[in-house]
Amino acid sequence: MEAGRGFLEVDGARLETLWLGGPASGDPVLVLLHEALGCVGLWRDFPQRLHAATGLPVFAWSRRGHGRSDREPLPRPLDFHRREAVAVPRVLDAAGIGRCVLFGHSDGATIALLCAALAGDPRIAGLVAEAPHTLVEELTLAGIRTACRRFDAGELRARLARHHDDADALFAAWCGLWLDPRFRAWDVRPLLARVRVPVLVIQGDGDPYGSLAQVEAVVGGCAGPAESLVLAGCGHVPHLERPAEVLAAVADFLRRLPAAAGGSAPVPARSTGERRP
Repeated sequence: MEAGRGFLEVDGARLETLWLGGPASGDPVLVLLHEALGCVGLWRDFPQRLHAATGLPVFAWSRRGHGRSDREPLPRPLDFHRREAVAVPRVLDAAGIGRCVLFGHSDGATIALLCAALAGDPRIAGLVAEAPHTLVEELTLAGIRTACRRFDAGELRARLARHHDDADALFAAWCGLWLDPRFRAWDVRPLLARVRVPVLVIQGDGDPYGSLAQVEAVVGGCAGPAESLVLAGCGHVPHLERPAEVLAAVADFLRRLPAAAGGSAPVPARSTGERRP
């Protein structure tokens, strides 16, 4: 099915969106939450591959300040991730989405976890947390400082400018939050005990933005069933670096999701023909 690009208005802001399939199909929707410097376009072909591998509708949007969405209020507050998390149900409402599975990458994975913890939204049947952040590691800060140098050198800035209306403001907002000394104490691990839906954590063991301590925090901290897939020799973006393994793991996870409260059927993911390592 061809990608459907468009816009939604949520809380008075115009948000860039992507639909593959649609809520009218009656199937659960896979909802993608992008990384800190991401947007609809920077998922590249992963939404199409995910749609083909699972047979399920896929929905993605660019948060405010990202991609072609309206600008965000700046500077970002220290509770930025929490605020974005509690706004997710309003995006689902505007998109007409019922039962869904959240797939978040990096900051998007954190937002997905916090949404499951704080929103109490019964539509969420499970979530995939790829390269999540639950606490501030020195490794993460070092990776951000390296990205700052790359941005100042020009190559990263030019690449981001192709996908974002205001790459300078977005990059400054990201760095400004994470490198703020007050943010060093940020830690959402205590909230994970409120996550009761099944969770799959995916992490590369060569991720320059987070160690396996992030995986341990999620698997050990969630109240519901949580499992992990650690990919050897993989960096921060497993869905682009190791797509076959990620797609196989997600399809397997979806097949094993229990029926949601209210008697709906398990998620009918189609087999990809691949096997989880």
